[in-house]
Amino acid sequence: MLKVTSEVGRLRRVLVHEPGPEVDHMVPAMMEQLLFDDILYGDGARSEHGRFRRVLQLLGAEPVETLDLLRETLEQPEAREWVYGVLPGNLPDSLRERMEQSDAAGLAEMLVGGVRSSASRTAVEAEELYDLTPLPNWCFQRDPQVVLGSGVIFCAMGAAARQREALLSRAIFRFHPELRGAVQWFDPLEGGAGRSVLAESNKLCIEGGDLLVASPSILIVGISERTNRAAVDKLCRALARQDQAPRWVLAVEIPRRRAYMHLDTLFTFIDRDLCLAFPPVMQSSGPQAARAFAIDLESRELEWSACGDMFSALRERGLDIEAIPCGGPDAVTQQREQWTDGANALAVAPGVLTLYDRNVATLEELSSRGFRVVSADDLLLGEAEVDLDVDRRVCISLASNELSRARGGPHCLTHPLLRDDLS
Repeated sequence: MLKVTSEVGRLRRVLVHEPGPEVDHMVPAMMEQLLFDDILYGDGARSEHGRFRRVLQLLGAEPVETLDLLRETLEQPEAREWVYGVLPGNLPDSLRERMEQSDAAGLAEMLVGGVRSSASRTAVEAEELYDLTPLPNWCFQRDPQVVLGSGVIFCAMGAAARQREALLSRAIFRFHPELRGAVQWFDPLEGGAGRSVLAESNKLCIEGGDLLVASPSILIVGISERTNRAAVDKLCRALARQDQAPRWVLAVEIPRRRAYMHLDTLFTFIDRDLCLAFPPVMQSSGPQAARAFAIDLESRELEWSACGDMFSALRERGLDIEAIPCGGPDAVTQQREQWTDGANALAVAPGVLTLYDRNVATLEELSSRGFRVVSADDLLLGEAEVDLDVDRRVCISLASNELSRARGGPHCLTHPLLRDDLS
């Protein structure tokens, strides 16, 4: 079952993927291509991710491992046939034969973890190491798709290195026995099976980190380094034809910078009326200020109406949101902690959020505004408690030495499948 009508309703089921062999298979020469700023210590990342998942479980959310879903999907013959049809055509024949002979678990491991080249023992260049490159970004489950209401929006990744993630997401949501009946709102890579739509150049780019479900009637979409206006325009036209789609799309244009790769690196909801935000972009009239446009999906023309800043646009549509500055009041600390995902929080319930522990100034700012800051380790050891039926403002700080170096916070690492509606 899928249902997401806000970013803060109580979380019940959520997609996650533990960083696996694909992280261990990276070499430094692959970092730029794979959008990493460093290679990770895999065991450390897995330990931190495991503690994060246990926190989610302790708070009543079910983490759903996407690799398990992929294995179960690939047990369906039609799913395997579809995957073979959209894989790049330049794969070695020996690799295709190996894939076709593998069971579902083995094929899933190859598609995510990559396949070493037979010549890799003596290879020097990164492109010579693999017949099929690994997908270390797949731990960031936010990006390949967006669950909106009871349906799914498929994404088109901005970087070639992430295109296979979009393929795997489509396979899961189209063929997995529990998900195949979901409404498919939009697919920017629409093309028939049997040809490699992901290997072709595609002018439409849209990634899940740029989409935030503000309410049942409002979808916020960032125009960023990874999401372009053409894709947002096509998304609006697709949603406008649907009966149960939101009424409004708020398009928020942010600077195209590596530090601001997605809208959720600058802004995330943490309560019904609160968010974390990076002030120089989200609350400024300066040169970096985000610009907002409103698109009424019930209008015939679907015009983009300029409406100043995002918070004013939300207020005009019934959402009065107070922003808590990522990094606190100091301009230097704001920039440092935005880089380490201080604005990238995951709400587990209204007012109960998870955030990386290295964002000390952001945690202090939350504390000064009435949030109780609880260490994830204390929670897991039973030295602290969080009751979602009683507690209203709690921030759980997560160990983040390795995960934060991959450039994505708790919001990036997860994709909700099921949240309670807000009353």
